[in-house]
Amino acid sequence: MLTMTTHTLEKLEQLLKTAGYRVRYEKGNFKTGACMLLSSKMVMVNKYANLESRINAVAQLIREVEIDINLLDDRQFAFLQTLKQTTLEL
Repeated sequence: MLTMTTHTLEKLEQLLKTAGYRVRYEKGNFKTGACMLLSSKMVMVNKYANLESRINAVAQLIREVEIDINLLDDRQFAFLQTLKQTTLEL
């Protein structure tokens, strides 16, 4: 289970950045808190969403996208494996 801290959000962002994605915080009218732009390597996060919503949205996107594990270091790979094995409970 993910802890809802800014450190967790930073780890998620760093994982995406290492995989070649850009993470931007913008105001938006998207409900999930984050979205992928037209299959590009850019993730938009709603800057008005609370911390828990941001973490859950970014974690869900990471679970859905293909990430080349060769780009990740050992810690990031372990974090990715942990993410893929956990499920969100509402």
